[in-house]
Amino acid sequence: MSQILTVHPVTPEHHLLQVIVDSLRDGAVIAYPTDSGYALGCMMGLKQPLERICKIRNVDQTHNFTLICRDLSEIAKYAKVDNFSYRILKKCTPGGYTFILNASSEVPKLMQSKRKTVGVRVPDHQIALSIAEALGEPLLSSTLILPGQTEPLIYPEDVGEQLGNQVDLVIDGGYCGFEPTTVVDLTGSQPVVKRQGSGDSAVFLGE
Repeated sequence: MSQILTVHPVTPEHHLLQVIVDSLRDGAVIAYPTDSGYALGCMMGLKQPLERICKIRNVDQTHNFTLICRDLSEIAKYAKVDNFSYRILKKCTPGGYTFILNASSEVPKLMQSKRKTVGVRVPDHQIALSIAEALGEPLLSSTLILPGQTEPLIYPEDVGEQLGNQVDLVIDGGYCGFEPTTVVDLTGSQPVVKRQGSGDSAVFLGE
């Protein structure tokens, strides 16, 4: 079985965050809570943990992975953000949105799509934000939706039971949101909602 760390969902303990960060830097794959269900995460730029996430999700490396960023300025380092995109990002982060933007040169090529785009988000969940903060860079992430299922896992005990030893750490932050994010493409002149989820797409009507 994976190691389970119980972390406070509002004030994550510093020493536990250090355990998580050390594990990520050693190539670990973690399952951790976000505002849209549990997710799988690893350090970006590391091929082996990315391959392990692909195996768990039964996807290939063309799958659209997401960078979990701690704030808007970090998004701007890894994605090309113009004034139009900035206004939307400022309005909608943190929150239940994943934004597709053109990738900057800081994004490892192994996680860029063929269009050279990248998914980014700032979740409204303190554990996820604290991990990214402690890591000092975005966390490469994919929603924990198992093959044959349509919804993410939302209870830590289910994560541990269904994944077994496929991940190195399960971060138990209790129950979290159950609905996947709203995915919005910001690479064109107007926002395009690619998937309706927890984020309200009505906010884009005035853009």
